[in-house]
Amino acid sequence: MSSTYPSLFRSEEMSLVQLYIPSEVAHDTVSELAEMGNFQFKDLNPSLTSFQRPFTPRLRRLAESSRRLRLFRSQITGLTPTLGIPPLSAVPPFTTVGPRAQNAYDELEDKLKEHERRLADMNKSWEELGKRKSELEEKRWVLRETAGFFNEAEHRHTEIRTSFDEGDNAPLLEHAAEYGNLPGDTGFSGFDLEFVSGTIERTRMPTFERILWRVLRGNLYMNYSEIEEAFVDPISGKETHKDVFIIFAHGEELLSKIRKVAESMGGTLYNIDSSQDKRADALREVSARLEDVESILYNMGQTRRVELSKIAEMLEGWTDAVRREEEIFKTLNLLSYDQSRKTLVAEGWCPSRDITAIQLGLRRAMDTAGTSVPAILSELRTHQTPPTFHRTNKFTEGFQTLIDSYGIATYQEVNPGLFAVITFPFLFAVMFGDIGHGILMFLTAAAMIWWEKPIAKNGVNENLETFFFGRYLIVLMGAFSVYTGLMYNDIFSKSLHLFQSGWEWPRGETGLVLAERTGHIYPFGLDPGWHGADNSLIFNNSYKMKLSIILGVIHMTFAICLQVPNHIHFKKPLNIYAEFIPQILFFHSIFGYLVVCIIYKWSVDWSQSPTGPPGLLNMLIYMFLSPGTIADGTPLFPGQAFIQVVLLLIALVCVPWMLCLKPYVLWKEHNRIKGQGYSGIGGQENGRASTSEHIDEEEEEVGMAVAESTDDDHPFEMGDIVVHQVIHTIEFCLGCISNTASYLRLWALSLAHAQLSEVLWDMTIALALEYEGGVIGGGIFLFLMFGGWFVGTIGILCTMEGLSAFLHALRLHWVEANGKHYMAGGYAFTPLSFATLGAEEE
Repeated sequence: MSSTYPSLFRSEEMSLVQLYIPSEVAHDTVSELAEMGNFQFKDLNPSLTSFQRPFTPRLRRLAESSRRLRLFRSQITGLTPTLGIPPLSAVPPFTTVGPRAQNAYDELEDKLKEHERRLADMNKSWEELGKRKSELEEKRWVLRETAGFFNEAEHRHTEIRTSFDEGDNAPLLEHAAEYGNLPGDTGFSGFDLEFVSGTIERTRMPTFERILWRVLRGNLYMNYSEIEEAFVDPISGKETHKDVFIIFAHGEELLSKIRKVAESMGGTLYNIDSSQDKRADALREVSARLEDVESILYNMGQTRRVELSKIAEMLEGWTDAVRREEEIFKTLNLLSYDQSRKTLVAEGWCPSRDITAIQLGLRRAMDTAGTSVPAILSELRTHQTPPTFHRTNKFTEGFQTLIDSYGIATYQEVNPGLFAVITFPFLFAVMFGDIGHGILMFLTAAAMIWWEKPIAKNGVNENLETFFFGRYLIVLMGAFSVYTGLMYNDIFSKSLHLFQSGWEWPRGETGLVLAERTGHIYPFGLDPGWHGADNSLIFNNSYKMKLSIILGVIHMTFAICLQVPNHIHFKKPLNIYAEFIPQILFFHSIFGYLVVCIIYKWSVDWSQSPTGPPGLLNMLIYMFLSPGTIADGTPLFPGQAFIQVVLLLIALVCVPWMLCLKPYVLWKEHNRIKGQGYSGIGGQENGRASTSEHIDEEEEEVGMAVAESTDDDHPFEMGDIVVHQVIHTIEFCLGCISNTASYLRLWALSLAHAQLSEVLWDMTIALALEYEGGVIGGGIFLFLMFGGWFVGTIGILCTMEGLSAFLHALRLHWVEANGKHYMAGGYAFTPLSFATLGAEEE
């Protein structure tokens, strides 16, 4: 395959390239290559740790700048609703390449340090003032609630004394009443009843009250009330609901216990004077101080808003620049330094057809740096396995991603992603065949394609991002579903009479009614006369089950045939006649014969035959259990018994053919080469010397996961070859049976989809159409049932059933098809590119 014209049939031809980059243009050269995004650098310093690499100090400084930018972003995004900061913009603050690039980054670093220092000072003051504000607000609430409690106690003083005179049992309050020091009393006559007041979280109040009652043995008088407003933590922003409490007790020991319990449970205590005048003065003082703190906080908030607004205007540009610089210096750490030439040496992979563009990019980097010494590019010859790169567009990207999820193709092997563009939506549609559902899916994907630019610009919800990425895949799935729906003649569980039916129902007959032929043949798809027939399900089952077997055999045959271009390209003709030919013979002597029998059975008019149609499943079973014997004694065609014996013998011969031929030929070839004395040349067994000048050990290790390209580099082991061939043969022979049966999912899911669609129609719209409740009542009921049917169609039939059919089609491609030819032993081409910066963080 020529590298001039890119194709998905094989991965692009790759070249190992070496660059000699002068130190003064190294930064701009790497930046230019990252802008182009078609060069994958290799690590030429594998023995060095990250701390020993030359540009690590610079990376540390950039990491610190990146940390500051993340800090700024978190504060801007977290405080934007309250501070009114404008949206983040992407304005490049300075030039990232050229002679002044280093100075610009140093200036940026100093600017970020200054912004961080100023924000740290303002945040610290903000937090301290926020805590002070919360304390003052709590104290104001405590003063208000305690004042209200004392005022209430004064009004109830007379009633409480009357209650004690009548003999109420309250130990603490009896002493208080006796000595005249109930809450609200102003006199002190030998016994002092003091109190503790403060705030505590509302959720802890029941526990706090219960602990105090047990610790003080009931010798306390407690009152509490809820604070209506929630308190906001200035650091975390978390809202907390609190209660004000006031606890009366006598004796310093009891008061000390109350304070300790309150503090241990996170309560805040406040010293409140019992005098009403002093409480009023304290309340006025707290209110005045609170107004001052709020004024300072408002001014500081304005200052923070201005500071963060300045940062927000440039934050995206700074972040992009720092990310670019980090990628550049990470790449420079992969390069080696040539002491003799005072240059940096880089090696890496690139598409062969892009070498000219890379050379032009190196010249642009030289001009940008303002020097006259360009980087020198030279192509290396190597035995290393190159990375795999398929050049895709927005249409083929989704299909290629499905195949890459199974495994990266071996370099230059046939790419199944090319054929999945057609086979994947078609197999999906076989399971999802419905004209109406296909149209809904097609229109949804077509809308995403039509408005793809506005959608991509405004951002996609993460739950819908997968569907938007696969919009071209979905539009083909919908189009193919319309086609298979026409073949099944199924639209929302109903049939279409596009042409004259080949059957008609006699009128006036009762009981079991048999349809009569009209002499016409329905030209396209399933005859609508089958819809509603008693044996419709039996007919559809037979039709779809046999059709799934035919499609499965065709699909797997095509997959087996894809081995041939691989064997030809990798110059392995032995695999063609030792693997491909026996595999295709084995497969078609059994299942190819079954497909021929299915088609032949469809072509015979059994109503005119003296014998009934034979069962194909019993025929296939008897072919193995009793060769030469026809099941039920009814042959499908003349000479069937002899043909089955011949096909069975071919299948049996193919098994030792696959087992023995390849190991035997490899063993003979090994002995022939060894006898000629070439086994030690170039470290290879095939007598071919290495074409590369010198390949380092670490270079030899790259790509060794690809077995097909490195078989010749390993010593010949007959035991390993025999074991591998035995496993491969057993896997193929057993897989032919299991994989063919696996294609029955095409029938099962198609039947389930059609039956579920019919059930949904019968339980919704069909009931509404049969409803006899008048025009208004019937209209309302029909509207409600239509809503239920539409929601069920979109949610269950299109979304859930669509995802189910998608997964089954994916399995048929990954296992049943790709398992026949796909080596998937490559590694992906991952070039340095600025286009992917920030993708992992998002």
